[in-house]
Formats: sequence, structure tokens, C-alpha cells
Amino acid sequence: MQQKIVLIVSIVVGLLAAFLTRTYLATKDAEVQKLKADFAKRHGTVVVLCFKRDVPSGTVLTFDDIEKRIAPKAGLRGQALTGDELDIVLGRKILNGHSKGEVLFWADLEGGHPNAGGLAADIRKKMRAVSINCSGAAAVSGMVKPNDHVDVIATFSFPKLGEDKRTMVQETVTCTILQNVLVLATGKETSKSSVVRNDLSGAGAYSMVTLEVTPREAEMLVFAEQIRGRITLALRNRNDTYYEAELPQVDFEKIRSEIEDLNRKRQNEVVGGR
Repeated sequence: MQQKIVLIVSIVVGLLAAFLTRTYLATKDAEVQKLKADFAKRHGTVVVLCFKRDVPSGTVLTFDDIEKRIAPKAGLRGQALTGDELDIVLGRKILNGHSKGEVLFWADLEGGHPNAGGLAADIRKKMRAVSINCSGAAAVSGMVKPNDHVDVIATFSFPKLGEDKRTMVQETVTCTILQNVLVLATGKETSKSSVVRNDLSGAGAYSMVTLEVTPREAEMLVFAEQIRGRITLALRNRNDTYYEAELPQVDFEKIRSEIEDLNRKRQNEVVGGR
């Protein structure tokens, strides 16, 4: 009989402990929810875009990379991407790697916010933006667009003494003056305005291309245009950072003397290497 009484008391005590524990946890949960509600009431909340998984730099974002979460509005408004901006994000490239759960900011996206600061905000420190006359075939049939990388090739015609040392003749020389230059804009089209139109293919015809260059390079470009040099852009792969050292000036004699070797080298190294 005594054993039964002990067993019954133990069961009652266990049930009471479970009830008290559940009541305590429910009370604490209610307190946490009340604190969250009070915080949201004071500071507000916003639905933001977060990374669903770890993503490396250079990732082109898809549905599998991004999810929506509720977060405090304080410190995020105007900087974080909100839930209704998901369509703007998809297909955009991120500049830095991020971990799962981190909030996606405009500064994380290549091109930044479409309405932030105009072109000046896109120029890196110690660099300059210079526009040059370049369209049509000189801009790779108009296929050059913002965020592309190009080499700048210039052709100059200038007078010099002929072989008889008495008469003046025109000499034409072509040379690559800059390599791997970032294109900031084509006409009035920038990477930001392309995103606003949801069209990354370019806005059509243009007659000016704006390049990001150093102050010294800017002087070279301005000088080249002032002496009526013809500037042509050579489009390159964005991931190709190869720099060709010692590119020679090219004139008719240079072409005539080296064209056979150039073609032989091209067949062996370029065509054969594909």
C-alpha cells in the first residue's frame, strides 16, 4: 500500500513539475513576443532580402540564393533591398561573398542602387571619367556597353619629311595607348540605367563612350582627340586581365614586314589553342 502511495505521489509531482515548466516557458515566450512587438512598434520592421545560402563573390543571383525575412527597419531603410525588389536583384552579380542569413545591401550589387549619386558615385577614388567620340565600328559595332573592359587603340596622321628631306609627307601610325579600361557609360547609358529598364543589352546607338582612367591617362586621351586621332575600342573578356607589354607602333612598313609572321603565330597559338 505504501509503495502505491509513493508511486502516485511521484506521478503527481512529475505532472506538476511538467505543468509548471510548461507554464514558465509559455510565460517567457509571451514576454519575448511582447518585447518583439514593442520593438517593432517603436522602430518598425521591414521585409528584406537575405542570402539563403553561402555565396561567393561574383555570383549571379537566382531564386536559390535569396529569401525574404522580417527585420528591424532601423539601420536598413534605404540601404537593404526589400522584398518587393526581388525582381531587380535576380540576374545581378554580387561584388563580395556573403554567408547564409546576411542581409543583401545595394552596395553588394554590381552597379549599386539605380538612383544613387549619378555617374560620379561609380568612379573609384583617384580615377577620372573621360568621354571620347566613339561609335559604330569603332565601338565594336556598338556592342560595347557599360561595365565592359576594352583596349583603346589610336590612329594618328602627322606630317614628316620625306626621303628626299625636302618635301613633307603624311605618315599614319596606329598604337594601343591603354589596355583593360573599364567602360562607365555608352552615351547616357550606365549600368544603373540599364537595371532600371531591366535591359542589360544596351540602349542602342551612341556616339560617346565614357571610360574610367587615371589623370595621366585622361591627358593622353584628350591629346589624342585634340590632334584628330581616330580612336577604336577593342572589346575584351571581363575576366581577362592579361597585359601585353611592349606593343609596337604600326605603320604600313610594319605590316608589310611582319604580316607573314603574325599570321603564322596566330595559326599556331590562337587557332590551334582552341
